[in-house]
Formats: sequence, structure tokens, C-alpha cells
Amino acid sequence: MSEEILNGVHDRTLEKRGFANSSKRVILALQHLIAMFGATVLVPILTGFNPSIALFSAGIGTLIFHLCTQGKVPVFLGSSFAFIPVILTVKEIYGDLAYAQGGIIIAGLIYVGISFLIKKIGVGKIQKFLPPQVIGPMIMVIGLNLIPTAIGMASGNFLIAGITLAIALLINFAGKGFLKQLSILIAITIGYIISAHAGMVDITPVAESPLFAIPSFTLPKFDGGAIAIIAPVVLAVFMEHVGDITTNGQVVGKNFVEDPGLNRTLLGDGLATIAAGMIGGPANTTYGENTGVLAITKNYDPSILRLAAIFAVALGFVSKVGAFLGTIPDPVMGGISIMLFSMIALVGVQTIKNNNVKFNAKNVIVMATILVLGLGSEFIQTKFDIVIGIPITKTVTISGLSLAAIVGIVLNTILNRDKLQA
Repeated sequence: MSEEILNGVHDRTLEKRGFANSSKRVILALQHLIAMFGATVLVPILTGFNPSIALFSAGIGTLIFHLCTQGKVPVFLGSSFAFIPVILTVKEIYGDLAYAQGGIIIAGLIYVGISFLIKKIGVGKIQKFLPPQVIGPMIMVIGLNLIPTAIGMASGNFLIAGITLAIALLINFAGKGFLKQLSILIAITIGYIISAHAGMVDITPVAESPLFAIPSFTLPKFDGGAIAIIAPVVLAVFMEHVGDITTNGQVVGKNFVEDPGLNRTLLGDGLATIAAGMIGGPANTTYGENTGVLAITKNYDPSILRLAAIFAVALGFVSKVGAFLGTIPDPVMGGISIMLFSMIALVGVQTIKNNNVKFNAKNVIVMATILVLGLGSEFIQTKFDIVIGIPITKTVTISGLSLAAIVGIVLNTILNRDKLQA
């Protein structure tokens, strides 16, 4: 066989491999997009923002984040749930979400300011206060706090949720290669088909929506009162950001707090939130759903998240695709979310185990305090009408994960001060 023929065969083989790799990347990106779609769209539905703009701003925000973090962190930004109460408060007082946009922009600017401060004092000094006995329980709280939300979504039909969850688990444990990486997408597809046969899927929104539509972007308005209501939320979500970035790093096996640096991840989050506020979207934040997808698929390529972001931007204009994704029944997403959030909690356990944390009295007290405050605050408030938290304003109280993280860090600093000074 001549050299020309051999070269031709070789080139065609490379082309086929390139096409196959490109197809895999597209499918994996869509899987990430589907995993975060429900939560990202739910926030604007609850607050009154435009869901198409939320998708568009999530995609743009993710690309901004990757630019700020040198493309090293496999993160997708979505709509922040932490801002929901204060956005609704501003909406009730002012009757115009444009004022909430102004508050969101200022919150993003505060994030940027914090990122510059951290760069100045050094990430190393920050890390000294975040040892495994603090980080591990924080990660567990992130996952465990999200599980009730997943169960609530599944409650519409536990049978379909269970089938979806079982399929994902079966593929994840028994599957191999690329099939295993698609466990979430396959499970959602089968769950969707079963739901459709059960009459749980309404495709009317798909039929009624136009193929293409330009989202109704809105400009922000600024008012001191609205800013005072929304901006303090940054104090609460800062610790959530630290927890999410640390969790992401633990899953991937890298220290993103150190490289590219917490200052860069905060800068990306802040600029993404500013961009969202400028066009009429809710504040952006890192997403536990995508961290769960990373933990399950074991594919940590950040470029796949950037591709998912491009798809999200496109969905902001392609109404029918967005409407179709919106028809995925809650029980299907609930079943998948149970697995995603459980994986996050498991990462927290592995963090404690892999770092050989000693279960002495001091560390046990620190870990127990974080878990009790992080998981028990909402239960105590619901059961006994007692709010456990740090009041910031009349509408903002630091509680849950944020309270647990702050108390855990302070408590560990006091109990293990000898190690911090070493």
C-alpha cells in the first residue's frame, strides 16, 4: 500500500476521532446544562425575573468566571437562591425589579472588593483558617441541605423519581467508559419518556413559544434603601462560595483556593453578578448540581463547562429549546438531584478521611458544631420558631451554612490556635 494511501487512511481516522470527541463534548456539555437548568430557571420564576435572561446571564457569567480564573476551574454559574428573600422584599416595597438589579450590581461590586482584599493579604493566610476539620463538614452541609429540596421535587411522583435515580445509579456503578459518563442524561431521558406515558408532560409551552425571540433586557435602577436590603447578602453567600469552590477542588483533586486563587474565583463571581444585574438577571453563583455531575462523570474538563455556557446563552434566544427543557417533570429532576447532592455530601466525608483528620475532642467539637448549626438551624426555626443566626439587617440574617462556617472557623481558631501559630 502506497504512502499516500496510508496517509489518507490515517487522516480519515483522525477526522473520525475528532468528530467523535467533539460529539462527546457536546453531549457532556448538554448534560451539565440540563443538570443546572431547573434551579437556574426556578429562581426567576419565584422572583419575577425573565427566565430567558437568567439563562443568558448564567452563560455569560460562566464565561466571565472562566476568563477570570484562567479557564482552570470546572464551574458553571447559575441563579443564586440566597438572593430570593431580599429580591422579593425589594419587589414588594418598590414594585419594580429594576431596583433589585441595582442592589445586585452593588453586591457584585462588594464581591470584587473582597477579591482584591484577599489578593492583598494572601490566600495562604486564608487557607490557615480552613483546615480539613472545617472544610469537610462544610461540604457535607452543602450537600445535605440540598437533599430536602431534591426530595421535595421528587414528591410529585416518588415512583418515577425512584426509577430515574435507580437507572442513574445502575449505569454509574455498572457502566463503563463514555456510557458511564452519560448516566445522568440517560436517566433523565428515560424518566422523561416514562413521565410522558404517564401523562405528566405538558408540551403546550413548546408549541406556543416562538422558535427565536430576543429576551426583554432591562436596565437597573439604584436606590439606597434597595441597596441596603440586598447588599448585605454578600456576607452570607461569601462562605457558600468558599465552600463550593473548595468542594469543586476536592472533587477534581486540585486546590482551586490556591490556584488560580480564591481572589480570582471571587472576582469571577462578582463580575458575573454585576453583568447579570446590568441586563435584568438574578445574581449568579457557583452551583452544587454541576459539582455533583463532576463527581459522578469523573470528567473535569473546564472547556466542557464553557461549551455548556455557550449553549445557555443560545437558549436565551431559542425559545422552543428552553421551553422543552422546562417540560422536564420535577420528579425526574428530583430523582437525579438526590444522587447529585448525596455525592457532594460524600465528598465532605472523603475530605475528612483522606486528610487523616484526628478525631480528638477539639476536632470533634468543631465538626459537630458545623454540622449541628448547618443542618439544625432551619429545623429549630420551623419547629420552635427560634431563629439561630446573626442579624445583619431587618431582612437579612446569616444562618445555615454561612453561620456554621463562620462559627466553625472561629471555634477552630480558638481550639487549635497552637497549630495556626506554628
